[in-house]
Amino acid sequence: MTGSTVPQYHELMWPVIAALKELGGSATVREIYEQIVIDLSFSEAQQAVSTKDGRMSEIEYRLHWARTHLKAIAAVENSARGVWAITDKGRTITVEQMQAATKAWRAEVRARRVAKQTEEGESEADDGGALSWKEQLIQTLLALPPAGFERLAQRVLREAGFLNVTVTGKSGDGGLDGVGVYRLSLVSFPVYFQCKRYKGTVTAGAVRDFRGAMAGRGEKGLLITTGSFTRDAQTEANRDGAPPVELIDGDRLCDLLKEYSLGVVVKQRVEEDVAVATEFFREFD
Repeated sequence: MTGSTVPQYHELMWPVIAALKELGGSATVREIYEQIVIDLSFSEAQQAVSTKDGRMSEIEYRLHWARTHLKAIAAVENSARGVWAITDKGRTITVEQMQAATKAWRAEVRARRVAKQTEEGESEADDGGALSWKEQLIQTLLALPPAGFERLAQRVLREAGFLNVTVTGKSGDGGLDGVGVYRLSLVSFPVYFQCKRYKGTVTAGAVRDFRGAMAGRGEKGLLITTGSFTRDAQTEANRDGAPPVELIDGDRLCDLLKEYSLGVVVKQRVEEDVAVATEFFREFD
């Protein structure tokens, strides 16, 4: 299956607006993705189609540009914490108005490029400039050797409070890369983990294989990847009657590395200018 089986980004713009309305006016990137997978009935095969560089699924990539274009025409906005919200304009805009506004904005972008005589020939889908810190971080993680990525996961789990975290990844271990002990009040239990320095999307089959590798060893599992998980994989991870598997995708892994200051430096501003934007609260009236 190829990316041609996935709708183009401009075909996903209206579904993004619809999804935000369904989700109460605001949502995270993951929530938008999951809602659109339901609304458009994307199959697991479609969800598993990855970009050429393997950094994310083709659906996620095209949704990224759909949100970018909607933001450019002021139909949606996003916060520093990655929450996207529909604006007053986005609530009332029609499909025809959205298409016209997008066409006008793209014409303006092209005109600015010609005026500046940029030397780099960017494709129309690349209106975004430099990579975000998460994109740079994922590229760095993908460049790590498998053993290095396992040791990084070990460090993250230690920072998260796990005890006696060991990397056991080797032939004959059934695909388990390590184990740590998590203490919850007076109870402690082992948690097995598997690392997938993965270019693309992890499917439900990978979750089932991991659960099978845990059989007879433990009841708690943690699957860590630089990629993402299909909706079916998320459903499988929490299937009734089966040991639960916690999923950490590339986006959440980036957040954890930032939270624990592992390879991520947050530069604080010397002065803080805070003001209340009363218009934000109007939608909650």
